[in-house]
Amino acid sequence: MNYLLVDDDPAFSTVLARVLQRRGEQALTASNGEQAMAQLQSENIDRVVLDLKLEQESGLAILQQLLECQPALEVVILTGYSSISTTVEAIKLGATHYLCKPAGVEEIIAAFESRRGKAGEVPLQDSPPSVNRLEWEHIQKVLNQHHGNISATAKTLGMHRRTLQRKLQKRPVKN
Repeated sequence: MNYLLVDDDPAFSTVLARVLQRRGEQALTASNGEQAMAQLQSENIDRVVLDLKLEQESGLAILQQLLECQPALEVVILTGYSSISTTVEAIKLGATHYLCKPAGVEEIIAAFESRRGKAGEVPLQDSPPSVNRLEWEHIQKVLNQHHGNISATAKTLGMHRRTLQRKLQKRPVKN
């Protein structure tokens, strides 16, 4: 398989590429959407590991571009900022799977291999999500609606832009 790793963290991309290459796979890297499209058009790519939040770009927008160019492409979204709304949107747009960072190479490959979910393997939560988690989910949903625009999201949520930026810098709460 030929992999394309799209992430703005060069250390992560380099390490993942080396691990995949040790396993006998081909792995190329890109740090933004423009580089990813250039690699896709010039190389034979089967699978893409795409970061949801790049420096200046949304992985969801890049996902659409990649799949428009090559509809049969398999794409796994990786993110440190997971939310239900971005997960649903990524799958609707055609992502194969959605994983939270940190994810190891075994987990990433397993995500590509598991095209269909198995009901017995997904644990169901015993309790509803916490208020903090619900707040995080709502912020992510509104941010997604405004295509990553912090100012517009803050205005919609009725909070100061800096407050929103501080909330976004925190890792999402588990429950």
